[in-house]
Amino acid sequence: MAPPDPVPPAEGIRLSKQLADQGLASRREADAWIEAGWVRVDGHPAVLGQRVRPGQRIDIDPAARREQARRVTILLHKPIGYVSGQAEDGYQPAAVLVTAATHWREDPVRLPSHFGHLRGLAPAGRLDIDSTGLLVLTQDGRIAKHLIGEDSKIEKEYLVRVRYRGAGRLPEEAIRRLQHGLSLDDRELKPAKVSWQNEDQLRFVLREGRKRQIRRMCEAVDLEVLGLKRVRIGSVVLGKLPVGQWRYLGPAERF
Repeated sequence: MAPPDPVPPAEGIRLSKQLADQGLASRREADAWIEAGWVRVDGHPAVLGQRVRPGQRIDIDPAARREQARRVTILLHKPIGYVSGQAEDGYQPAAVLVTAATHWREDPVRLPSHFGHLRGLAPAGRLDIDSTGLLVLTQDGRIAKHLIGEDSKIEKEYLVRVRYRGAGRLPEEAIRRLQHGLSLDDRELKPAKVSWQNEDQLRFVLREGRKRQIRRMCEAVDLEVLGLKRVRIGSVVLGKLPVGQWRYLGPAERF
């Protein structure tokens, strides 16, 4: 049986985007599945760039699921002085810290570290060079999309040590502005949860991740940031993981 005629762009959605929108894979991962011959549309092998209409049957070969299940996600306690992604300005990427020697001995996931777990690790979110705390590195495009996609609603929690540049104590009005009312780069920020953790430390909970967002928010209300640490992403917490060490995301853990 001959394959069906191509779907015109105006009538369909790119197959890789359809799989990503359904949460089955990232777009890049979906393209790899298509190249491997693991995706069929209405019984026919899919091709790169193919578009589909609503109602067309899409089948995924079990081999794609098995390959996906072998992918790992790593939680790293990033120290100050490392960048999240590619090396820049002479600073090393945090991924260089993921070695057998830095694997946390108390990792509850009893999975022996393997060189294959270091291949293709990508940061799912930023943590700037002057900040420390929880950084997610993953081989799974679905997790990256879930954490940093445009529609992500995952909370990120930070503890921020600050010093007020003005006289006395930071006014309550400044806290209200941090919670909602600030803009960066001519775009209004989403509402945030901001409260005092102790006398010199604020707790921020954000649902977005603009570049150096917390530092710039603090500057807007005359606060100097002395230290910044990310302690939670969704329901996954940094916990007792030591600085410079890493562990696996457990099979029962969900962001």
